[in-house]
Amino acid sequence: DLLSRIDLDELMKKDEPPLEFPDTLEGFEYIFNEKGQLRHIKTGEPFVFNYREDLHRWNQKRYEALGEIITKYIYELLQKECHLKKVTLPVDAIETEPKSFIFMSEDALTNPDKLLVLIHGNGVVRAGQWARRLIINEDLDSGTQIPYIKRAIEEGYGVIVLNPNENYIEVEKTKAQIQLSSDIPDEPAEKRERKDKIQKETKKRRDFYEKYRNPQKEKETMQIYIRDNGSPEEHAIYVWDHFISQSAAENVFFVAHSYGGLAFVELV
Repeated sequence: DLLSRIDLDELMKKDEPPLEFPDTLEGFEYIFNEKGQLRHIKTGEPFVFNYREDLHRWNQKRYEALGEIITKYIYELLQKECHLKKVTLPVDAIETEPKSFIFMSEDALTNPDKLLVLIHGNGVVRAGQWARRLIINEDLDSGTQIPYIKRAIEEGYGVIVLNPNENYIEVEKTKAQIQLSSDIPDEPAEKRERKDKIQKETKKRRDFYEKYRNPQKEKETMQIYIRDNGSPEEHAIYVWDHFISQSAAENVFFVAHSYGGLAFVELV
């Protein structure tokens, strides 16, 4: 039995701190230095993943929270340093629907000579990034598309930066939605009762265990997909149809990393 095997004293020692993290780099006490390296404001040391020993899940959530801040930071650099404009997708989106976006230079559609299109891989990376790990552990030049963008602009290219992983928004489920998702109306009553009993017993054990091992219970969420941009492939096709194919450039060049290459194949 699970409960008899639990060492409550040991589990109590492993109680997680709240999953509440700063929403700015400064709040994390980190900053990107003049070399584009992420460094601690006070010590000058690189980022440390194992901030709290024996709390891997908490450390991972802290890492993810920092990653989200860095994503927004990169968006700012694309606009301020690379002088790209942010374009909302779908192009005819109404105010209340989920939206994505891309970045493009002012001359992306009017440059008659050449256009560069950048497509990152899958995972947590977003527009302007190649790899979050490299951004955090190495530097901005290694992990972002910014060197490519700056060089391209210097050499007279128009630029479009795709955002193929921005496919949906997450919203918290209501109690009614949670109940609805677990209901199966056509299920035989006897089978349903047996399942309900098992689920209640499982939930009781899990809740008891989680109270000590994993007190930060995450909310149940649902995904609402972005129209015509619900996958990397859909996104690539949408940007092709509404932007790339409409550009004046005689020559279009693509740089795609990892899964971005498969998204590109959809255009061939």
